Formats: sequence, C-alpha cells, structure tokens
Amino acid sequence: MSEPIYLISIGLMLGTVVAIFAMKYFSSIRQAQARIAIENSSRDLLEKSTAAQSENATALLAIRAELAEIKSRLAAVEKILKEVE
Repeated sequence: MSEPIYLISIGLMLGTVVAIFAMKYFSSIRQAQARIAIENSSRDLLEKSTAAQSENATALLAIRAELAEIKSRLAAVEKILKEVE
C-alpha cells in the first residue's frame, strides 16, 4: 500500500470520528437552546395567564357590585309599586 493512500484512509477514518462528535455536540447545543426557548415561552404564557386571571377577578368583583346595586334598586321599585297598589 502506498503512503498517500494510507494517509488518506487514516485521515478519512479520523475525520469521520471527529465529524460524528461534532454532530453530537451540535445536537446537544440545539436541544439546550430548544429547552430554553420552551421554558421562556411557558414562563411568558404563565405570566399572561396570571395577569388575565387577575383582570377577570377584578371584572367579576365589579359585576357583582353592580348586580347588588341593581338588586337593591329593584327591591326599592317593587316596594314603591306595592305601596301604590
């Protein structure tokens, strides 16, 4: 076997090993980036849902207060109507 063919075959084998490890390293980097992106998006979603829930709670309290006021007014109107009869 001639020397250039021997060196080329050794170089190809070593290059293959280096390429496999490089792909594995690149894959682990991409997985870590994807995990971080998922965590960030879920954190943002949690913050948005918490804000929406608090807004809904305040709106519900306002609606309950208005409903109580309407009930008291209706009771007053019913009382007036009964007195008129």
